[in-house]
Amino acid sequence: MSADEQVTKTDEQWREELSPEQYAVLRGQATEPPFTGEYAMTKDAGVYRCAGCGAELFASDTKFDSGTGWPSFTEPAVADAVETKTDVSHGMIRTEVVCRRCGGHLGHVFDDGPGETGLRYCINSAALDLERAGD
Repeated sequence: MSADEQVTKTDEQWREELSPEQYAVLRGQATEPPFTGEYAMTKDAGVYRCAGCGAELFASDTKFDSGTGWPSFTEPAVADAVETKTDVSHGMIRTEVVCRRCGGHLGHVFDDGPGETGLRYCINSAALDLERAGD
């Protein structure tokens, strides 16, 4: 499968392949509680991939401690690996971040981040798989 090939599966296939928490986040737009995710405090070097389809999403060198309790990144590793959508759920207007390849919900992006981008991609650990450098 090429890096830009769309991944389409039935709901039954997603349920079989993902853990209940991954399914809730990636397919149901759930949010894991802050400071509970596997990668919230991780500082290991590597590439963060979509837990649903394996697409390369974020590099560890763009990860920073936002103090929010979720993994936060200043930018995607590959600009077109993610897409954004307006999210008006929960009585708020936010910008949802989804995996372009499989459509999985990753989290949200905010304009209060550090550095040149000024962005904070606030991503659920359950939506990610860390491929550690050297693995």
